[in-house]
Amino acid sequence: MVQAKHILTIVIEDYYQVGSFQHLIPNDYWGRFESRLKRNVDVALALLERTNSTATFFVCGWIADYHPEIIKIIASKGHEIACQGYFHHNLESIPKAEFVKDIKRSKEAVERALGKQVQGFRIARGWLKPSQLWLLQELADMGFEYDSSLCRHGFQFASQPEYGVIHKHALANSSIYEVPVSSGSIWKWSMPIAGGNYWRQFPLWPFHKWIQKWVSSHQEPLVSYFHIWELDPNQPVISAASMLQKIRHYRNLATMQDKIQHYLQEYSFTSIQQHLDLPEPANVSATEQQNIDASRSPVLSKQADLTVVIPCYNEEQTLAYLKNTLQRFEQSSQGLFNLHYIFIDDGSTDNTMQCLQSLFGENKQTRILQHQRNQGIAAAILTGFAKVDTELLAVIDADCTFSPEQLIDMYSLLTDDVDVVSASPMHNQGSMQNVAYWRQSMSKGAAFLHSLVLHNKLTSYTSCFRLYRRHTIKGLQVTNKGFCGVTEILAKIDLAGFKIVEFPAMLEVRLLGASKINVIKTMLDHLRLVARIARMRLFGKSTTKDLVDKDEQRVE
Repeated sequence: MVQAKHILTIVIEDYYQVGSFQHLIPNDYWGRFESRLKRNVDVALALLERTNSTATFFVCGWIADYHPEIIKIIASKGHEIACQGYFHHNLESIPKAEFVKDIKRSKEAVERALGKQVQGFRIARGWLKPSQLWLLQELADMGFEYDSSLCRHGFQFASQPEYGVIHKHALANSSIYEVPVSSGSIWKWSMPIAGGNYWRQFPLWPFHKWIQKWVSSHQEPLVSYFHIWELDPNQPVISAASMLQKIRHYRNLATMQDKIQHYLQEYSFTSIQQHLDLPEPANVSATEQQNIDASRSPVLSKQADLTVVIPCYNEEQTLAYLKNTLQRFEQSSQGLFNLHYIFIDDGSTDNTMQCLQSLFGENKQTRILQHQRNQGIAAAILTGFAKVDTELLAVIDADCTFSPEQLIDMYSLLTDDVDVVSASPMHNQGSMQNVAYWRQSMSKGAAFLHSLVLHNKLTSYTSCFRLYRRHTIKGLQVTNKGFCGVTEILAKIDLAGFKIVEFPAMLEVRLLGASKINVIKTMLDHLRLVARIARMRLFGKSTTKDLVDKDEQRVE
């Protein structure tokens, strides 16, 4: 066994896949984000080349399936590829059988992308506990040579110092190497000392001392680690994250590369495979990737023409995410909709218009419109309405807080006697994921007030996400061109006698970019709108034009 060098492990993980955000971003949303994997892997490889270092890269099966070229690039530079689970589960989040199944799926995906067998594994979330060492037998049965999921942290393995260094773990009929991440102890309390979040959050001097003590007192190598997103100080900010989560994830990213480079220059590092002197992994036969059943609806003999209107204001940060989201929607709705898009840049002051042209401009079924100055979301929607030439149209927010794939189920509610389907997370079968309490309270309050004066009794009137028949919006005008105008559009359709039904939708918190809503102004606007509707109802008026002020003009 080679002992002249220490061990470097690197986790291939994108900024939206991290543990800090797992409650905000489910696994099936990963494909919506703009990936920065290639950029960050290139930075890591250049860093390793400058310091003459070799590393083990741990990669999940999802990345292997969707970014196989990255795995090939890493391997071509002489580094080891090992695997994590297919998704980033921890051992408490799913049943044991499902966890093992997830590992097998990941191993197959990574080997398919690499063309060789993988020899090592590390869990993606947390570290192994004493009660979870059953996993090592499962890994050995799958053919893994080593595991690196253990780290003495807190009081775990406090009385077992042998678990803090590389050792062979004896099993029932075999054995497997365990390669723990190095830790230091204060009395019986331990923590990782060689990388990751600890290097970013705390002063480096105690880690210097711990590492120096390790090197001088251990014959076993120091086992260090970091994530490639830690080399990316300019990564997009997940705006829905709490302050604590943002500190945990973004703090000191700008200094991380220098810290890593210091240790790579100070000591020599190699991969786990080279340290354990494992034979070169065998080649595996190429297998076809399993077909993904993207069909959520039957293929119809005739597709419905649907125009999706998307108002945008300072959405530069979200548009790549929106593009990926719409591509998923197109795949899942194939055979059901013939999709057209109308984007309206509502006088943005950032690069929204340029991004729209770059991302969507080449699509022949897309129109991109622009307001020279910001007029408000309702004004942008009406500009889109004026250009719709299909019998069906929908409006969605650019921030993807409502998944457009819900339009598939909303369409099933648009029966012959229904004119509008409005999404409602307030419905008793709807849901709100990670949405702030103030926003929920505001929606509930507005719904109560509007239900007092409108014919259709809904649980939400503020949602922008709706499916319309075109005749309902013909000649529509609004007094309030901002957020309250979205409710005014629905109110005028209601007062014109059209039938509106609700779809129990799932609303999620905005993940990228900033909300533009002015809460106090919007609340006052809703009170004024309710008062105007009440006065109109009192005097017996019932058409959409009855709510139009004398100075009101249609937005063209």
